[in-house]
Amino acid sequence: MHERQPGSVTPLVSEVPPTTPPYGAFDPPDPVPELSLAPSLPAPLSPTPTAPTAPSWGRRRVLLLNATFEPLTALPLRRAIVLLVCGKAEVVHGDAAGLVLHSATGSVDVPSVIRLRTYVRVPYRARVPLTRAALMHRDRFRCAYCGGRAETIDHVVPRSRGGTHTWENCVACCARCNHRKADKLLAELGWPLRTMPTAPRGRHWRLLASVVDADPLWLPYLGETAA
Repeated sequence: MHERQPGSVTPLVSEVPPTTPPYGAFDPPDPVPELSLAPSLPAPLSPTPTAPTAPSWGRRRVLLLNATFEPLTALPLRRAIVLLVCGKAEVVHGDAAGLVLHSATGSVDVPSVIRLRTYVRVPYRARVPLTRAALMHRDRFRCAYCGGRAETIDHVVPRSRGGTHTWENCVACCARCNHRKADKLLAELGWPLRTMPTAPRGRHWRLLASVVDADPLWLPYLGETAA
C-alpha cells in the first residue's frame, strides 16, 4: 500500500473553465458605444405623468423620413441611433420627454423623427396592405354603424355569405354592433353605413399599416388622414 508523501495534494475535482459562446455569434453588435437612457435634466423626485405610457427601450420606434421629408418607415430606436451616430441621418424632432442617451464618450438626444441626409429612391406600390392598424386609422377608430368607439373590425358582407377580406368590405366596428350584426346583411337589419369603405391611397398609408400607436409628433408627416 503506497503512502501519500507529505505536502502532496490530490485534486478531488478537475476544474475546467466554463466555455462561453462568443458574443453576438448570430447577431453582431452595432458599431456604437453602449448607451444608457437618462433625462436631459435632473430626474424629478416623482415620475412625470407621461412616464407610465412611454414605450420601453426595446419597443420604442422612430419615424424615418426621406431627404424630401417623405415618411419611409418606423425604425427601432437602436437602429435610428446608429444612423445618427454614423452621420446618415439628422434629428427633426426630439423625444417629447427630453430624454438623452449617454455613453462614455458622448450623448445623443432620443429622437422621435429623423431624416436621411441623402435621398433614397423607394419603389412605389399602389395597393396598401389591409391590416387592423391601417383600417382603424382609415375609419378614425369609429364604428361604421353607430359612430361609437371602434374595438374590432367587421366584414360588411359576412365571409360566411360570400364576403371578401378587402378594403371595400371591411370596416371598423364596436363590440356591440359586431355582436348584433353577426352574420346578417345590412339590408336585413335596416342599417346604413356612415361612409362607404374604400382603399386608402398614399405612401404614408403603408407606414400606418404596420404601426399601431403613432407618436403625435409623426402626424404632420403622415397626412391629414392620420390625424
